[in-house]
Amino acid sequence: MAELHELDAIAQSEALRARDVSSVELVEHHLDRIASHSAALGAFITVTAEQALERAAIADAKLTAGDAPAFTGVPIAIKDLTFTRDIPTSMGSVAMRDFVPPVNAYVVDLIEKAGFVSLGKTNTPEFGLSSYTDNDLIGPARTPWDTSRNAGGSSGGAAAAVAAGLVPLAQGSDGGGSIRIPASACGIIGFKPSRGRVSAGPLGSDWSGLAVDGPLTRTVRDAAALLDVLAHPMPGDIRPLPDPAIPYAEWSRREPGSLRIARWSATHLEGIEPGPDALAAFDAAGALLESLGHEVVDIPNPFPQALEPQFNIIWSSGIAGVPLPPEAEATLRTNTRYWRARGATASAIELSQAMQFLEATTREVITGLQSYDALLTPTLALPPQPNEWFNESGDPIEDHHRELLFTPYTALYNMSGQPAASLPLHWSAEGLPIGVMLAAMPGQDGALFSLCAQLEAAAPWADRRPTL
Repeated sequence: MAELHELDAIAQSEALRARDVSSVELVEHHLDRIASHSAALGAFITVTAEQALERAAIADAKLTAGDAPAFTGVPIAIKDLTFTRDIPTSMGSVAMRDFVPPVNAYVVDLIEKAGFVSLGKTNTPEFGLSSYTDNDLIGPARTPWDTSRNAGGSSGGAAAAVAAGLVPLAQGSDGGGSIRIPASACGIIGFKPSRGRVSAGPLGSDWSGLAVDGPLTRTVRDAAALLDVLAHPMPGDIRPLPDPAIPYAEWSRREPGSLRIARWSATHLEGIEPGPDALAAFDAAGALLESLGHEVVDIPNPFPQALEPQFNIIWSSGIAGVPLPPEAEATLRTNTRYWRARGATASAIELSQAMQFLEATTREVITGLQSYDALLTPTLALPPQPNEWFNESGDPIEDHHRELLFTPYTALYNMSGQPAASLPLHWSAEGLPIGVMLAAMPGQDGALFSLCAQLEAAAPWADRRPTL
């Protein structure tokens, strides 16, 4: 019989409803795993054990009464960028160490409404700024496949926790790849929904259109089910998509049909190319798709390099806009200060022009891709990298260049607003997970789940686990 932490969230929910296990037992089991493994992995910044056990006891009472939402009593974790009422939310920054939000993010309200029990807040880089997870609070998040290597960012703690079985699934957020990057580095699924699919309310903002919350899971059905929980607009959202007409859980059970899939491995950045592991994963995924009856068409990378500097104006303006008291600046990491200073030099005109350029350019790209049902690229250009590789130079400009060497693909779909998923379809000769990325047209999250589920059935990965 599988151990409790080897069950995905849906199987855990089924075990709870069959009364094969109580929520208190399930939560205690995962808290024990957190106590044993989180410090080595840098997975959690804050563990809310007492609150979780209290909520698990309430969940058991609801399950006994027979009136409980679908995921009542199932453990989950929340990223430490995401507001949680009365729980410390540091945003990975010493400057915010003592910040306790007065309200939940709307996604947290939805997660709690579905019955999940949060076990705590997962590790993230300072303000979610980087494609690797490290900070001055607890240090790096590490992939459980090789703890000398980083878990990726910025949802690195969440991905490490799911991959190691500390929770069956976790909430993440993605403004430039921050769900898909760590999913690839940790050998799990990371699904970035379409722009507007998940609310940023009540106090968050979708002003740039880049960031969106989404699931990190081991199975496609869990990812679809968690997005079903999250995909409800809040009144006042500026880019709301309506509730899906067909639940994503149902899409994950549908056959996708025969699709026409464009693929490219070249990056849009001069001088940056994918490594051999990324290419091997990409080629194997293309062959698998063809074996399943899909037409796979090689095309040049359709995104122009001119997007990169415009993205950086928007990205740096966002971090510059984080309100901090003057005395907090000295506590920030070098890279954070660099991006805040860079953003502070951008004028309102430059920011407006950058946002218009991204919208017009990605609209043109998407228009040119209308004859395809899905898109295939590597997720990352390199395998998970040693923790010190990203910032060993001490030069923020070099650090940024290394991040581009690592992840030149993911931010494109934040710019275009398309749904995109990283799938753990490949491992390197050294046993490191290497993800591949599939994307669909904007709003076609459901069809993307169907394709992901087909690949999962053809090349299952959920039983492949790291040794802890």
